[in-house]
Amino acid sequence: MMNTDPIADYLTRVRNAIKANHRVVEIPASNLKKEITKVLFDKGYIANYKFDDDTVQGTIKIALKYNPVSKVSAIRTLKRVSKPGLRKYAGVDSMPRVLNGLGIAILSTSKGVMTDKEARVQNVGGEVLCYVY
Repeated sequence: MMNTDPIADYLTRVRNAIKANHRVVEIPASNLKKEITKVLFDKGYIANYKFDDDTVQGTIKIALKYNPVSKVSAIRTLKRVSKPGLRKYAGVDSMPRVLNGLGIAILSTSKGVMTDKEARVQNVGGEVLCYVY
């Protein structure tokens, strides 16, 4: 199966797993998806992750994070911004603020995949991959 937008597929799989209240979601791996997963884990949006390199491509197993009392997911919205048909880039001066600073924008920069806040600190711009809040 050839996928035209693997990042959108990644976000959709996570979104669908949250809607179905799954604990774990499996996603085909790529280096960019692994970096996005690390950012989500560092910012506390997912409970844990594991990279399985058993097959040729490998998989990413993501343990989703829910509130123990209300059973509400830590991730409320995952939104793809830059698409293959229309790429969205942001410089340091035009960096997006997600939910007035409460959410994060994940960017692919020349210094690696990072959040909008980290990109401002390092004074780099890049492609805005997605919004998470």
